[in-house]
Amino acid sequence: MDIKKQLEIIKRGVVEIISEEELRLKLEESKRLNRPLKIKAGFDPTAADIHLGHAVLLRKLKHFQDLGHEVIFLIGDFTARIGDPSGQNKARKSLDTREIKNNAATYKRQVFKILNPRKTRVVFNSTWFDKMLGLDFGKLLTHYTATRLLERDDFSLRLKENKPLYMSELIYPILQGYDSVVLKADIEIGGTDQKFNLLVGRDLQKDFGQMPQVIIMMPLLEGTDGVRKMSKSLENYIGIDETADSIFGKVMSISDELMWKYYELLTDEDLETVKKMHPKEAKLNLAGVIVSNYHGRDDARKAKDAFQQVFSRKELPDEMPQYEIKGKSLSIVEILTESGLVGSKNEARRLIQQGGVYLDGEKISKEDTVISKEGILKAGKRRFLKLIK
Repeated sequence: MDIKKQLEIIKRGVVEIISEEELRLKLEESKRLNRPLKIKAGFDPTAADIHLGHAVLLRKLKHFQDLGHEVIFLIGDFTARIGDPSGQNKARKSLDTREIKNNAATYKRQVFKILNPRKTRVVFNSTWFDKMLGLDFGKLLTHYTATRLLERDDFSLRLKENKPLYMSELIYPILQGYDSVVLKADIEIGGTDQKFNLLVGRDLQKDFGQMPQVIIMMPLLEGTDGVRKMSKSLENYIGIDETADSIFGKVMSISDELMWKYYELLTDEDLETVKKMHPKEAKLNLAGVIVSNYHGRDDARKAKDAFQQVFSRKELPDEMPQYEIKGKSLSIVEILTESGLVGSKNEARRLIQQGGVYLDGEKISKEDTVISKEGILKAGKRRFLKLIK
């Protein structure tokens, strides 16, 4: 494939490349020497599951993989003990070794729903950091100054607000950067919130006599609330290991505006073509494509049929009432009545007993079910409620 076409594929959905000229030169050299580039992306296993927010980076890795380059999936089991401070206004909660190990095992399994296992190199950064002696670690820290590290907006803000900033957090960017030195990465992919850390990697590679990696930054994906970055802790995430019905229903609950971003970052669909579709049809197609990516076409078709059967094959209303559940611990009966979707608790119980209450296409059969996630609630045939936080 010619370089122009490769760049077109690589640049889809990308926010910033440092630098595009360096990327072009690396691609040209790779083609001339028939030497695949080393493409790195790191993930700290701080949660148990991979969600669509992670998939944005993983899909970009897959693009490089399909172009014949070497993909390195780095599991930051060592750096997870510290926690990436990027974008944080307070220190992250530290995780114990057992939790990190369990999460890492899950990551290693789930990542191959996107990447080709035969063409993916999985590495753990504990491999080199656990063996690093104190003297070597001290030498590594001399490659970067505290002054430079404190230039980070999130660090300087915490200092101004007299919030604690731990030494472990200060050295995190150096550790992430050193990963690139060890792996001799040609390109590193990360979110826009990772820019400082990615630049540290370039600087350290120069110090160690290597060619600096090209940085490719992807946008942060908003969760189902349409506002905040997708995160399990915010309960606005869509896990790639969830059931086909669950993924389909959650995708159908996002806003029409956010739908186009999901198309660009989570599918290879032609954007001009899908934008000509009716928004409801476009969203059904989006949900089907995303489910197909992780469960296959048959399950995607079944999920679509189940969703449409639940919603009587009628389009969701363009507008529906919203009910905020943030900070509340309410049963389904309480939500149905307090939101005004039904007239009484007896009516709510009767609907549940008759199998007429669904959340994102999944039937709710127990009256004491506590609802804590966002989604579309359906009561009866034509009553809808959007749960938000």
